[in-house]
Amino acid sequence: MTQQGVRWTADQVLALAPDSTSRKAGSKLGTADPWSGTGSSREGAVWGLCEGGGGAPYRTVVDTADGTGPAYRCSCPSRKFPCKHALGLLLLWSGGEGATPAGRAPDWAEQWIAGRRRTQEKREADPTGSGSGPADPEGARRRAERRAERITSGATELEERLADLLRSGLANAEQSGYTLWEETAARMVDAQAPGLASRARELGAVPGSGPSWPARLLEECALLHLLDQGWLHRARLPEALAATVRARVGLPTPPTGPPVRDHWLVLAQYDTPDPKLTTRRIWLYGTASGRTALLLSYGAAGRAPELTLPVGLALDAEVSAHPGAGERVSLGEQFAPPVLTGTRPPGMTTAEATARYGETLRHDPWQDSVPVTLDNVIPAPDGDSWQLADADGDTALPLTSAAVSRPGLWRLVALSGGAPVKVFGECGHRGFTPLTAWPTTPGEAVRLC
Repeated sequence: MTQQGVRWTADQVLALAPDSTSRKAGSKLGTADPWSGTGSSREGAVWGLCEGGGGAPYRTVVDTADGTGPAYRCSCPSRKFPCKHALGLLLLWSGGEGATPAGRAPDWAEQWIAGRRRTQEKREADPTGSGSGPADPEGARRRAERRAERITSGATELEERLADLLRSGLANAEQSGYTLWEETAARMVDAQAPGLASRARELGAVPGSGPSWPARLLEECALLHLLDQGWLHRARLPEALAATVRARVGLPTPPTGPPVRDHWLVLAQYDTPDPKLTTRRIWLYGTASGRTALLLSYGAAGRAPELTLPVGLALDAEVSAHPGAGERVSLGEQFAPPVLTGTRPPGMTTAEATARYGETLRHDPWQDSVPVTLDNVIPAPDGDSWQLADADGDTALPLTSAAVSRPGLWRLVALSGGAPVKVFGECGHRGFTPLTAWPTTPGEAVRLC
């Protein structure tokens, strides 16, 4: 790559932080005082030496133009990814060229950068990662059959547990607490059905979710029963619905759709951690295709996923769709480093957003939410909660309880100041979760998550 690396904003840099502690520590290192030997290249690499705890300075280098998102290297002992030194260096770089002048990287940085470039070239030459070894389709078929048998056994057992619950009464679920569902989820993990395990585990939180929890628990049990039955009778389903069932149960669905090249605007990025895995969701919008797409990236517990695309950038790249997995895509070849853009996605009314979610449920009844962009909405109090009201109509969408409890709500209220704004988020049966907002006048995207 020879294109000039994009100089991000401070907000885009801080969006990379794995947690609030790293964000605060990185901010303190975003000045020139602790740094020496800083520099940057036209290809998007940034490097520098940061004062440590009295010993040798920490060597820090970041490749902002790597094909899978920013890549980091630091000699500090931190296990966080990126560490506070990488965040501080990027903040310094975001402030202007004077702090990280263009030049030739020192040997310690150049060796790492060259290694990253070689890896990227190999990835582009062999995008499937299959290498040159011979394929074993017969072995793959046998493994798939064995896994399908395990899932069938797990789904049958889950049906029996749901039937036992209904026979004994939903009140028993409140008395059993999380234990019943954690044990059930563990059995589904053993059956290699992570989708069933996740939905079973979520049932444990319903009895403590407030008034009317029995009705909600019954609804969730019905959806889980429907998914079980879909798997057990998948041979009789239309192919599109069967693919959705396979994806919801947790079978891997490699991308099969033809690559779609577009300029993809990064709409939102957020992490969902659990004890064993951190899932990063990155929402994209194709400016030519008008398509909204979802990238997923995973990191082991305590480590952020590697793929990072700061909000507000656009990348010229190809993506390929996964069958039966909603908007999910895999990122293919990138033709240039991400660039800053003032493009915004088109929006809709709150009524249109609700109708879109309802239409989606016809094809995928297990869909919790859909991505939508709302135009000309105003955040307004709604009793003890909040809603987004159409500025030009009489309809509104309630915010989810999770969104109301986040600091991003107050950033949205401050951005609006009582005036209409454009908001991207996820709309579902629990309400609307805002993820990114733009003022009606020209201005940068504001992250809300």
